[in-house]
This record gives sequence, C-alpha cells and structure tokens, in this order.
Amino acid sequence: MSNKPLSVDIVSDVMCPWCYIGKRRLEQALAGIGGAFEVDIRWRPYQLDPTLPKAGKDRRRYLEDKFGGPDGATQAYRAVRQAAQDDGIDFDFDAIEVSANTLDAHRLIRWAGSEGSETQGKVVDALFRMYFEDGRNIGDDAVLIEAAADAGMDRAVIATLLKGDADRAEVRAEIDMAREMGVTGVPCFIIDNKYAVMGAQPADTLEDALREIFANRHTEAGESATGRG
Repeated sequence: MSNKPLSVDIVSDVMCPWCYIGKRRLEQALAGIGGAFEVDIRWRPYQLDPTLPKAGKDRRRYLEDKFGGPDGATQAYRAVRQAAQDDGIDFDFDAIEVSANTLDAHRLIRWAGSEGSETQGKVVDALFRMYFEDGRNIGDDAVLIEAAADAGMDRAVIATLLKGDADRAEVRAEIDMAREMGVTGVPCFIIDNKYAVMGAQPADTLEDALREIFANRHTEAGESATGRG
C-alpha cells in the first residue's frame, strides 16, 4: 500500500486566480521532488459563484460590485498580481471581459479526467491560460471545445456532451460535498485522502508537505507490519 502513488486532489475553480497560482506552485513542488515518489493529481470542482449565468457577467462591473467599487477591486487583486509575477504567470486582467460561470468548464475537466490525469492537467492548464492570460470566456462552449481539442480530446464528442446535461448533477454534487467537508476557499489540496493544505501555499511548503506525508505513510506501514500500528 505504501508504494502506491501519493494522491493529490485539488479542489479548484478555473475562474480563481489563486488556483492558477497554486497550480504553478504545485508544479514547482513536484519538480523539487524530482520523481522520488509518484504523485497522482486529480482536479475536483468548486464554484466561487454558482449564481453567475451561463453567459457570464461584465467582469469590471462584477468585481466592483463584489469588492465595493473600483478601488476595492484594485486592492483585492494587488497581492494576486504580485504573486503571479513572482511565479512567472502573465495575468492580463484587463483582457477579461466576462466573469464566467464555470459549471460547464468543470464538466469538461471531469470528462478529461476519464481520459487520464495527463489529459485532465492539459485541459485545466488551457482553461486557466485562456481565461487569465488571453481573456477568453471559459463559459462559452466554443472556447471549451477548443480547450478540449488542444488537449487531444474529441471535438465532436465534447460538443455533443456540452449540449446536454451529462454530469451536470454529478459536478454539483461534488461541489456540495467539498463544502460539506469544510472547504470554504480554493485551492485546497487534499493529500492521500487524509490531509488538507489550504490556499496557494509556497512551492517549498507544498513540497515539504508531500514529502512528509509520503514518509509518514511508509512509517505507518512499517509499524502496522510489526504489530505496533
């Protein structure tokens, strides 16, 4: 059991800038581990604002309403801009015209997961990049289909799925489950189905957590084998 890959379930919303930063920091943490042990990444859905319509809302107006005016919105994103710069992400918030409803994006991420963690990771990366760097509306079916195709998924299949309600209820149920588990903000990294690391923690913090949890798993397995666990 101790030799199984260390699972990391990332509860995330693709309209959350800290989630994009968290993804980049996790990648840095994994690079630091350097293959010392295997890590299995799975992306789980969360919606910061499930009330947004399918077409989304004007981004500038949405943020000003949320943060109490232009100054509040600017202040709220100051730390995000600095963190993104430090981690090499080229956010272009001015290019984002629409605050998107991400339910269909999460459906796509779920379908990508059925094709493997690599495909799912590519889709998640494409959606973050499209939204935060290119200003695309990731609630729009055409954009979602493009992200899927870029990750090697079947464009026609995804187009058909998006037209229906496939996995809509399942995604909402997963989001509800995350809230019931106490997830109130994202990203949240659930490691080995036991431990939660909240927020976009520095890469070295994530690396230390992964190493410690993996080491503890081996220790616990050894204690159990000798009758002390």
